[in-house]
Amino acid sequence: MAKRVKLQLEYIFRSSPTILFQFLTMPACLVRWFCDEADEQDDFFYFVWNGSVQAAEIIDFIEEERLRLRWEDAEPDEYLEYKIYKSPITDETVMEITDFCDDNEIQDQTKLWDSTIKNLKNAMGS
Repeated sequence: MAKRVKLQLEYIFRSSPTILFQFLTMPACLVRWFCDEADEQDDFFYFVWNGSVQAAEIIDFIEEERLRLRWEDAEPDEYLEYKIYKSPITDETVMEITDFCDDNEIQDQTKLWDSTIKNLKNAMGS
């Protein structure tokens, strides 16, 4: 059986943390790059891909800085986290993503995130 590992990725954006955070948290923005449908109710996001709904509990939310979600079927210590900050050196907006996957899926998961972030940048016009 494959071992679960923490995957940490970093992406640079030419936009403000405010705009980037909106694209991570507003359903109208999420459908432009992340999923087919999105809804937020109480402390949950509901994402739809190909007719299948996945729920994610919001476990940490700091406006314009961090969003941490736990998928309803995830292991207790696993989560998806977006951390956003301005680089003190380049003044660019940096987003760090923490995700979890099987150790034999690191390359595929990284490619999936690279493609997803490319879609995000296109949706933002960045």
